[in-house]
Amino acid sequence: MIKYFAGILLFMGSLGFAQNSNLTVNVTSLKNNTGKLIAELYNSESKYLKTAYKISSSDIKANAALVTFTEIPKGEYTVLVYHDANNNGKLDKYLIGMPKESVAVSNNAKGFLGPPKYEEAKFIVNSDSKINIKMSDAH
Repeated sequence: MIKYFAGILLFMGSLGFAQNSNLTVNVTSLKNNTGKLIAELYNSESKYLKTAYKISSSDIKANAALVTFTEIPKGEYTVLVYHDANNNGKLDKYLIGMPKESVAVSNNAKGFLGPPKYEEAKFIVNSDSKINIKMSDAH
């Protein structure tokens, strides 16, 4: 009986558990090296641009920045990045809600009279991944 349970435990151990992955976000074409790059990771359409799953920041060097999100489950995601030029920890906006600071999303999706649609910004993470985002100017 003990051998039976030991065999089951060995078998279950060989199956492994769901492995989490790392997502590296490479952002280029920032205007300058002042402030920080902020990256927000979203894990569902209902939370897209509302409640980030994870947030990370990075220094900007040579008008580029690299952010890595670690230990994220496999699944569907979007990323919003913005250049926090004044280093106040938030995306500054005009009264009408338009961003004052440069902003971009995954897949380099572009919005028309508003933010890009979730469907255009989403991507799948199945293993360690790297995405590239080219920063666009605010306005």
